[in-house]
Amino acid sequence: MKIQVRYHGDVPPLEKLPQGDWIDLRAAETVEMQAGEYRLISLGVSMKLPAGYEAHVAPRSSTFKKWGILMTNSVGIIDESYCGDKDLWYFSALAMRDTVIEKGDRICQFRIVAKMPPVEMEPVVFLSGPERGGFGSTGEK
Repeated sequence: MKIQVRYHGDVPPLEKLPQGDWIDLRAAETVEMQAGEYRLISLGVSMKLPAGYEAHVAPRSSTFKKWGILMTNSVGIIDESYCGDKDLWYFSALAMRDTVIEKGDRICQFRIVAKMPPVEMEPVVFLSGPERGGFGSTGEK
């Protein structure tokens, strides 16, 4: 599968490392953030995804530990229609402590996923599946 990538500015090319299924994305700018501050951090890329696919963007496992930032929407979904030259990818960050993210720091990752097939919702009065016990039903241990 080939993905067309437009790089904005001086950012290293994306690469798929052999030891994982996700591709790292880097900050395309140096960003200073204060605790409680929200900011969109440019990732310096726009992409044209193959038809029928979308990208899921998530923080790397070390992102919070290193910089104290959270991705505000937990995961980013980029569909195939977000594919123009000006459709830059961003990391939606909330700083939990004062921090500096340097240009080139690997702050998040993405993977390509087949889009959900068309579905039809069927209203019913009762569901025929077994009861599990509701939210939190697996217990605390």
